[in-house]
Amino acid sequence: MSPDLNPIEHLWKELKHAIWRRHPSNLRQLEQFAHEEWTFFSSFVNVQISSSICLLRGKIYDAMDNRPLATSSYKEALKLDVYCFEAFDLLTSHHMLTAQEEKEFLDSLPLSQQCTDEEEELLHFLFENKLKKYNKPSDLVVPEMVNGLQDNLDVVVSLAERHYYNCDFKMCYKLTSMVMVKDPFHASCLPVHIGTLVELGKANELFYLSHKLVDLYPNNPVSWFAVGCYYLMVGHKNEHARRYLSKATTLERTYGPAWIAYGHSFAVESEHDQAMAAYFTAAQLMKGCHLPMLYIGLEYGLTNNSKLAERFFSQALSIAPEDPFVIHEMAVVAFQNGDWKTAERYFLDAMEKIKAIGNEVTVDKWEPLLNNLGHVCRKLKKYDQALEYHRQALVLIPQHASTYAAIGYVHSLMGDFESAIDYFHTALGLKRDDTFSVTMLGHCIEMYIGDTDAYIGYYTFQTFLFLFKFLRFKPSLKDKSSFVEPKQRSALLDESILYRRHGS
Repeated sequence: MSPDLNPIEHLWKELKHAIWRRHPSNLRQLEQFAHEEWTFFSSFVNVQISSSICLLRGKIYDAMDNRPLATSSYKEALKLDVYCFEAFDLLTSHHMLTAQEEKEFLDSLPLSQQCTDEEEELLHFLFENKLKKYNKPSDLVVPEMVNGLQDNLDVVVSLAERHYYNCDFKMCYKLTSMVMVKDPFHASCLPVHIGTLVELGKANELFYLSHKLVDLYPNNPVSWFAVGCYYLMVGHKNEHARRYLSKATTLERTYGPAWIAYGHSFAVESEHDQAMAAYFTAAQLMKGCHLPMLYIGLEYGLTNNSKLAERFFSQALSIAPEDPFVIHEMAVVAFQNGDWKTAERYFLDAMEKIKAIGNEVTVDKWEPLLNNLGHVCRKLKKYDQALEYHRQALVLIPQHASTYAAIGYVHSLMGDFESAIDYFHTALGLKRDDTFSVTMLGHCIEMYIGDTDAYIGYYTFQTFLFLFKFLRFKPSLKDKSSFVEPKQRSALLDESILYRRHGS
């Protein structure tokens, strides 16, 4: 072969010689036909090679932790060849693009130039279905020409992710369990399924799954992610959880869900700096996922930095505007800032989002939201509504001392000191060291027995308040995707105290 010819040119030269030897009389017509076919073939091969090179370049940048250039390379690979699924999968599974960027990128793909009409409709449906995770599950419409794909496992997993991001964990569990029966180690389904098991408290099932994964796939980060999630879930095993989650991030440094769970292992011990370091790493790796931003905001809130907390909550809300967890946290920040009307609007909006999910939602985790609505209604002097919300919270979690104290406080503001005394007594029966209830009980008793000097108690009440320890939920694990959703912070019980409740 001549050194001046590349392999494709050499092959074309050999083809022309073969045509001349076999059909010398029809050489011109055959050569023209062969040239047209060869031009199409060579251009197709060149495009595929170029796309593969871009894909490989993206993987190299990814391994070097250069996420922006990796994203650019994957996008270039997909534009050169819209059938390059690996590039598309890396973009979506690693959350490299925001929702708006995903939409703009999908619209820019040359589907009509590289596909037939039927293929274009199919590819557009599959791409769109995988991209829009924050849409309502009911928004999923399968085109008539591809009705058979409704039972496709990848389509079912995408639908399960939508249910997860819309906090319908029970429906998500039904879908992921169905996928796991048909394909026990479906790569896209495993992170969602693990997150759902954590949300629903299915420790035994997660234990069994994690052991199977470690036995079969010891070099896959999702195996150790599952083990770490289990130890976080059972409680008081945070050191064990960190060990296994660290192994997951060692196997694949860009595995975002493990970084989020790693942050949780510090957050439950109030190690805010280390938790935020892990969350910031996850935020860099998962640009299109709202969860790292949400958790960073929670940590800033716990360190009394409400301005930075609000900033990160706003970023999370821009990515997932329908997530009631994010809306709830925005309301808590507004409450802290004394903006009662805005806080009430956000709390009610979160409540509407939860009601829209239906009866499948896990209701007990929304008890802080009902209590917070009671607190903000009390601030707005809507005492009857405040009592109603607190009583609804008691239905969800009956033995919660701070809820009884909140009801007693509202009764005291309404002048019903007898009822207030009863509720403060109940609160102290559940939590003996509740200083707020002790202080208020003393004031209410004085006022009830007719000590007129005690009437000023409400106005001097602030002098008796001091900061309680903050109570908060332990962060839950979603790798919705991390597939991890946060639990709630409870807003003020008193005039100046932010409660954050410990969760199990």
